[in-house]
Amino acid sequence: KLVMSHLRFVVHIAKSYSGYGLPQADLIQEGNIGLMKAVKRFDPSVGVRLVSFAVHWIKAEIHEFVLKNWRIVKVATTKAQRKLFFNLRKAKKRLGWFSHEEVQTVANELGVSTKEVLQMEARMSSQDQAFDLSADDDENGSFAPVQYLEDKSEDVESSVINDDWDANATKRLYSAMKTLDDRSQDIIETRWLADDKTTLQDLADKYQVSAERVRQIEKNAMKKLQAAMAG
Repeated sequence: KLVMSHLRFVVHIAKSYSGYGLPQADLIQEGNIGLMKAVKRFDPSVGVRLVSFAVHWIKAEIHEFVLKNWRIVKVATTKAQRKLFFNLRKAKKRLGWFSHEEVQTVANELGVSTKEVLQMEARMSSQDQAFDLSADDDENGSFAPVQYLEDKSEDVESSVINDDWDANATKRLYSAMKTLDDRSQDIIETRWLADDKTTLQDLADKYQVSAERVRQIEKNAMKKLQAAMAG
């Protein structure tokens, strides 16, 4: 029940990462995995709202997905580099072209060395020049990843807390879950709920089908849930 009633919260967060050129459905699915993990660890007796507790888990899963898929070459591997990756452009937009003093300021703000700031900026900029389109150049009207760090202007938690949750949508989601066959339910549970997410190949071996078939079953189950939520 907790998971189903907070799916819209995941959508709010996932939308703020839409500019990395990754499928929205994939971002939402990764966020849902984070929500599932948060629910399993949530202790209401502590006196903290689930949305407050879950933010970290949801963003952590989405961050991991973005870092693995945004570039062919992984640009961030350590915790410090990941923090730098998700904050460098915002700092550069605020300060403009970096002077030596500004590089030091960014390094101090993000808790990394000036060398790491310069290296990350160079790696990201060189790839952007070869990979990203500017907004004016994109005839489809989409924007390059350079323009889309997570939007901090909106307090997602407050937005969701104050949102008018749709009880009927929650009911539809429960109904959709019940329509899934045993195999689909098992795939969803082991791919989403387990601490160590089961691989497609493990499930393929279990059900004597291909990994691609497992992925299709999972995708179809997700579509049913999403359709129920859209109502």
